[in-house]
Amino acid sequence: MSNDNSLSASELNDRIAILRDNIRQLVEQAAASSGAQDEERTSGRIAQQQAELDKLVQERDALLKK
Repeated sequence: MSNDNSLSASELNDRIAILRDNIRQLVEQAAASSGAQDEERTSGRIAQQQAELDKLVQERDALLKK
């Protein structure tokens, strides 16, 4: 990803919305799939997306406090 420090609050909100949608879709995929390997892969992807979401939310909150 690009340098997140230069993003505006609006851009951060857009990326946050995209990540939330990605997580929602991954959860739906996980519910529809079966097999330990699929679950492990999807779980890893959800964790990665959640970590990025948490980071962007913190950045946005810090930006809005200025």
